[in-house]
Amino acid sequence: MSSTSNKHSFNLSEGSIEKSLIRMTTPMIIGMLMLFTFSLVDTLFISFLGTEALTAISFTFPVTFTIMSLAIGLGIGASAVVGKYLGRSEYEKAKEASTVINYISLMLAAIVVGLCWFFMEEIFFLMGASESLMPAIREYMVVWFPGSIMVVCIMTGNSVLRACGDTKTPSILMAGAGFINAVLDPIFIFGLGPVPALGIQGAAWATVTAWGFSYFYLMYLLVVKKELVSRSLPSRPVMLSSGREMLRIGVPAAGANMMTPLAAGVMTAIAASFGDTAVAAFGVGARLEPIATLIVLAMSSSLPPLISQNYGAGKIDRVEEAYRLAIKFILSWQLLVYVVLALGAGLIASTFSDDAEVIATIKLFLWILPLGYGMQGIIILSNSSLNALHRPMSALYLSAARFFLFYVPLAYVGSQLFGLVGFFAGAACGNLLMAAISLRTVNKALSGEHETLANSSENIA
Repeated sequence: MSSTSNKHSFNLSEGSIEKSLIRMTTPMIIGMLMLFTFSLVDTLFISFLGTEALTAISFTFPVTFTIMSLAIGLGIGASAVVGKYLGRSEYEKAKEASTVINYISLMLAAIVVGLCWFFMEEIFFLMGASESLMPAIREYMVVWFPGSIMVVCIMTGNSVLRACGDTKTPSILMAGAGFINAVLDPIFIFGLGPVPALGIQGAAWATVTAWGFSYFYLMYLLVVKKELVSRSLPSRPVMLSSGREMLRIGVPAAGANMMTPLAAGVMTAIAASFGDTAVAAFGVGARLEPIATLIVLAMSSSLPPLISQNYGAGKIDRVEEAYRLAIKFILSWQLLVYVVLALGAGLIASTFSDDAEVIATIKLFLWILPLGYGMQGIIILSNSSLNALHRPMSALYLSAARFFLFYVPLAYVGSQLFGLVGFFAGAACGNLLMAAISLRTVNKALSGEHETLANSSENIA
């Protein structure tokens, strides 16, 4: 990596932070959009197979999201470790870490997937799946589980590229996989020419095939073209040191990500107490939220490499500036998004339903909950920044506090006191309080880094 470091990575510890954020975030927005369409396209085509197939695929979402959370967490750990070494100009260590991280991701993914495969029926029965749905669920998962090992490796490999300042390539890979999946879905599900109709299993084969193309091209880039990953096995001491550092960040990050589906499940249960119309409206809002917060999610992938490299270079002032610029922009942007959603609430609601009660509830959702999306942006970017500063437990504590102390509890209390209005308003207030705590936590961490840097300078002097 030392001979190719300048050619294949961007030095994010110098130059305009604002320009670096724009350059890195823009491709991520496109990639994220394509990533969201992955499951959406699968669901759309599977819905044509009937209610049973659609119900079966719905049961797989929590399990598939668990694997994805592992992938995201390991990717965060990879980005933080590799970015720190690049910031210190320790290119060989960065290459060693990239190599170790890919091997560990492969091994961990194989272990987790193996356990899920072995206990497949028990997992889905525990979730409430009926005996009649198990054949369809099993048909899909026997293909999806082995293929998901590639997803974990793809996420980790993409994080290595982002740590080098390259967000364009991961976005192209995500967009390419989404396109291949969309093309193959109808062919494999319904059949075409010599290709037989595979039904629900066809959707799994389309997804796994798309991942396969991405995985092998990504490995070619990392190993051959960019030489970011070594072709030879690392030594045992290198494997232990780099692996330990990555897992120290990656495991808590994966845990923090798993809080999201857990919170969504509890919020849906609270909404269910108000009847099916509330669940339908909340479901529509939950599907709109990733689009409404798209730039937040894209920036949560582009900000950490910038912070990691400058943290590794000891340039804490630049870390502060990057964090401040990201927060300032997200607050302004999400305010604009809120105005658009609030003004278009009627049109949006009528697009998703013709039931007057559902429409009224969707409008209520859009008038209240998106008020907190800017605060939610602060929470997400703060967690990303803490992971990039190698403080994963702080990020995990914040995620746990949001779930157990603020977002869900205040939504529940609000629902008991003021009905649906209180439910949505309580969730928005939970985001507001959690955002204030997140800001204070990051600022305190940065102050601590300033003190550490000052003490190191005094000792050297």
